[in-house]
Amino acid sequence: MRRVVVTGMSGLCALGSDWPTIEAGLRAGRNAVRTMPAWDAYKDLNTRLAAPIEGFAPPEHWSRKQLRSMGRVSQLAVRAAELALTDAGLLGDPVLRSGRVGVACGSSIGSTPDISDFAQMLLTGDAPGLNANSYVRMMPHTTGANVGIFFGLRGRIIPTSTACTSGSQGVGFAYEAIKHGYQDVMLGGGAEELCPSEAMAFDMLYATSRRNDDPGSTPRPYDRDRDGLVIGEGGCMLVLEELGHAQARGAPIYAEVVGFATNSDGTHVTRPEEDTMRIVMELALQSAGLEPAEIGYVNGHGTATEQGDIAETRATSALFGPRMPLSSQKSYLGHTLGACGALESMFSIEMMRTGWFAPTINLENVDPRCGELDYITGDGRRLEIEHVMNNNFAFGGVNTSLVFRRWP
Repeated sequence: MRRVVVTGMSGLCALGSDWPTIEAGLRAGRNAVRTMPAWDAYKDLNTRLAAPIEGFAPPEHWSRKQLRSMGRVSQLAVRAAELALTDAGLLGDPVLRSGRVGVACGSSIGSTPDISDFAQMLLTGDAPGLNANSYVRMMPHTTGANVGIFFGLRGRIIPTSTACTSGSQGVGFAYEAIKHGYQDVMLGGGAEELCPSEAMAFDMLYATSRRNDDPGSTPRPYDRDRDGLVIGEGGCMLVLEELGHAQARGAPIYAEVVGFATNSDGTHVTRPEEDTMRIVMELALQSAGLEPAEIGYVNGHGTATEQGDIAETRATSALFGPRMPLSSQKSYLGHTLGACGALESMFSIEMMRTGWFAPTINLENVDPRCGELDYITGDGRRLEIEHVMNNNFAFGGVNTSLVFRRWP
């Protein structure tokens, strides 16, 4: 089995579009959630809260032809990929067209304005907004397809349309493609554009926060006074590379990917299952050849929903014990759905590199029903550790766990 390292990263989210800006927001405890007045138009939607990316626009050097096939979700994915490839020193490199480079990424859904145009056709019989690229912008694998076409990739395209595990499966499947020798370089990640329909999906499950007059106080992962999640948007890509390939070209190395696992609950489409959450973490440790005591920090999924928080933390505590440090960055930037697994992987790697781990903001009173863990609060925590684990859990009972090793 070949070793796989991370040689480039880029994340776009409500806290910023580069790591120094994002880290500054984390260190300042800045909550990016805000009230969305435009959502007043949706009378049956109870939440008015979201964490949008302010001011994002496609770069001027992107051509009109390139943009035709990209809705906002693909624009976020392609821009993150462009910046990650630049970071890795691979943008424009002939290797991208060699057939040995691919992409694994996804989102919960495609671009929603195009879905709306098709819906109008079905409802009214008229289709004034549809054109030759409408389906390409809407299709479930729009992010992976657009990344592949934009950079001329001739390797594997692995779509990961698995809601909240789209990003982490993207990183994990990219890792496996290199580990087993199918590719030398992979882009792995995910993206999600903000849409009130996504908020409505959780609203109908009574899972959204309704603190509409106090956006800075929510979401509150693991807190006894939580009242639900907040939708965010984002895009993130990691460049994964076979170790020898990276070393031969003198590439920067951020971390080594040493473990990945994904499984399913097999019980309920929206209710999380504690037992299989624990199993996926155990499988990731087996993949990495590590014992639980060798993990120094767990980046929790931390949606701030009652069932999710309780099941996740009980599973984590059962495996690692009460002294395991844990926090969730969704408390700053909301739930970015298809992007969160990749963003939180990037955050985990960067925090391990600097030795400072962000706290969960708004966590004032840990829910006594949650598992016993070392919940990071306050000003964060200094930790010098060798391995971090990032966990994500999605509708459909999809679970993922990734393990990263600090690079010397």
